[in-house]
Amino acid sequence: MYIQDTHKSHLDTNFVDWQKSPLSGPPDNQCVEVSFTCDAVGLRDSRNPDGAVLVFDHGEWEAFCGGVRRGSFRLPQ
Repeated sequence: MYIQDTHKSHLDTNFVDWQKSPLSGPPDNQCVEVSFTCDAVGLRDSRNPDGAVLVFDHGEWEAFCGGVRRGSFRLPQ
């Protein structure tokens, strides 16, 4: 899912407008940032903006968001 993946080289990965939750703030500032292009979604660590970017096509992103809404990624208690 990184930008360098060859099977996604056809996607527009010119991410410019990065956004993060307005609830993200001190003291930890631990958040991810997301950016959208016409056919891709980028996800990066807000504390390391020059680091790796995960790249999803829109179908993958929708599947991920659906999993979040359903609680599929909750940690075991």
